[in-house]
Amino acid sequence: MAHTEDGPRPKYQRIADALREAIQSGQYGPGDRLPGENDLMATHGVARMTARQALGVLRDEGIAEARKGAGVFVRTFRPLRRRGIQRLAGQQWGNGRSVWSADIENRSLEVDRITVSEEPAPDRVGAVLGLSGEEPVCVRRRRFVLDGKPVLLATSYLPMSLVAGSAITQEHTGEGGTYARLAELGHKPVHFREEIRSRMPTKDEAAQLRMSAGTPVMLICRTAYTGDGRSVEVNEMTLDAASYVLEYDFDA
Repeated sequence: MAHTEDGPRPKYQRIADALREAIQSGQYGPGDRLPGENDLMATHGVARMTARQALGVLRDEGIAEARKGAGVFVRTFRPLRRRGIQRLAGQQWGNGRSVWSADIENRSLEVDRITVSEEPAPDRVGAVLGLSGEEPVCVRRRRFVLDGKPVLLATSYLPMSLVAGSAITQEHTGEGGTYARLAELGHKPVHFREEIRSRMPTKDEAAQLRMSAGTPVMLICRTAYTGDGRSVEVNEMTLDAASYVLEYDFDA
């Protein structure tokens, strides 16, 4: 029997562990149907609630998904490996490539629900951007959909005094995106800072990202700085935690 420092693991956790191991070993592949509640009850001699909890663990981890009237299946969506350092290299956007091109390989990416507006800066954003009083910001909101699955919501804030009249204030910013346009305006980003934390999603976030119940989101707040240390963009991102692997590769 598996034990922890606080005692034996609950039966439903041990059943979930066995199913997870079977998935990782290839016994169940992407799209395969997992044993149902009745199967787990018979195999492990447990009550229906215990079997239901075990399957719920895999759903909450993003490993499995329930299909109404059909059962619980191994997820077919392959998590996105977000290469946090390579994607922001100047040679990416400086050569007209999207920062996403470092992540998605040959997968299909769509950006939808794009809105661009001029708004008062939220206090937290104004403080980071060094804005005074009611100085407005350009706010760019969008959703990223990979292989038909929404994976990320992003909201960028940029000082309107820097970007007014530029392509940054339009839906489509052109090759290389916002950072390439900032460089053309004389405000080239040369340094980035990212903060990462996690929490459970709001109802709206869960709906927009079509998330399974119990799945958390990761929050990444990125600030872009110019060579003289001026912050020129704050980008607040909400990621479906079950859809991502965060990768940071750097020299010692």
